[in-house]
Amino acid sequence: MANRMSQLAAGIRSRGVVNSIRLPIAYAVGNAAAVASRVSGRGSGASIKGALMMRIYPGYFKELLVGKRIGVISGTNGKTTTTHLLTAALRASVADPRDVVTNADGANLREGVVSAMSTRPKAPIAILEVDEQVVPDVIAYGHPEVLIMLNFSRDQLDRHHEINALGKKWRKALIAAGEQGPTVVANAKDPLVTWSAEAARKVIWVDMSTGWTQDAALCPQCGTILEYDCAGHWNCPGCPLGEHQPDYRVEGGEVIEADGERWPLDLQVPGRFNQGNAACALAAAVEMGVYEPIALRGMRTVQAPAGRFAIGSYGDTRARLVLAKNPAGWAESLLVMATDPVILAVDSAIADGTDVSWMWDVEYEKLRGRRVIATGPRATDLALRLSYAEVEHEVIPDMAEALKGPFEGTVDVLSTYSAFLRLCHMGGVELK
Repeated sequence: MANRMSQLAAGIRSRGVVNSIRLPIAYAVGNAAAVASRVSGRGSGASIKGALMMRIYPGYFKELLVGKRIGVISGTNGKTTTTHLLTAALRASVADPRDVVTNADGANLREGVVSAMSTRPKAPIAILEVDEQVVPDVIAYGHPEVLIMLNFSRDQLDRHHEINALGKKWRKALIAAGEQGPTVVANAKDPLVTWSAEAARKVIWVDMSTGWTQDAALCPQCGTILEYDCAGHWNCPGCPLGEHQPDYRVEGGEVIEADGERWPLDLQVPGRFNQGNAACALAAAVEMGVYEPIALRGMRTVQAPAGRFAIGSYGDTRARLVLAKNPAGWAESLLVMATDPVILAVDSAIADGTDVSWMWDVEYEKLRGRRVIATGPRATDLALRLSYAEVEHEVIPDMAEALKGPFEGTVDVLSTYSAFLRLCHMGGVELK
């Protein structure tokens, strides 16, 4: 179906149909492809819809970005949840929530952005999750008000971008934008984010209180080995680059501003990493003109962004689904695994990256004393790592079998991306 739609799009484009006709055709073809994708169980169809629309109407990505107030969220971890939080904050501040358009399903390449914004092309506000490699284009074409820079971490080791190269591209894009560039809300704990963000016309620094440092050994400015003190603060002994004093910081479930104002978060999404995400969303919302109590009221309505932390039903079993895509994400997500047993599902499809050596960087030792069920296509690889971590486990490769239980109450399931999507589909969880 996708191939036939793509051939149709190419034919329409090659025949030179004028733009006034191309656009409605692009909508018709894109929407038909999205429906076909959903009916066939292949996903939301957002990416194929956007891809076909861009084939028929090539300039639509740039055109949709013009004339909007735009907030952009990017980084390796936390994009989708932070996007939902900021969107909820903005929607709580406007008379009509439909005035805020977003790519809620996490489709964050150009195709996904086009698909999302085409649903409400005249919406005055767009809150967009954007893949790291697309950020420079959005800065250049969309002139966003705010850019949230969360973190840079190794991801999809066999095929994905090298994080230092990404940092250089972001910094170059911010330098090129100059005074027309966005206000950057930056994770002060990440050295590469810090170095990239310092090129922006204005930076709001956030201490996200996360503990992952394995991707930040060398100074991105001069290459010197970074120093970390006992409190986790970092500094480069070879150049002026160092951790900035935060304008917002997370402490004990509250966000504290530089002037001492404290805001209880009371989120429905768990984990200290989501408290850090919320601090960034709050800072961005304030920069976009939203009063803190209104922003927080909206953020507290977010429950299961694109299926994350949703409860799926699998026969007699109820399972809370948690997604982690790389070592940094797994390190934080293991901290919210509350059940015994806990189920870990690992796949190595294209969307995950076929190289699963990252599992040796995850501290599975944190699960000692609890029983683990290893499932998914790479369950035996995970079992080997768990053996070295001295974690009691059993291997049930078939995920449906692994979820049969019986379990007392809801069981926590932590999985990679492809396994997560299948679990959502199996458990009746909507990705929205």
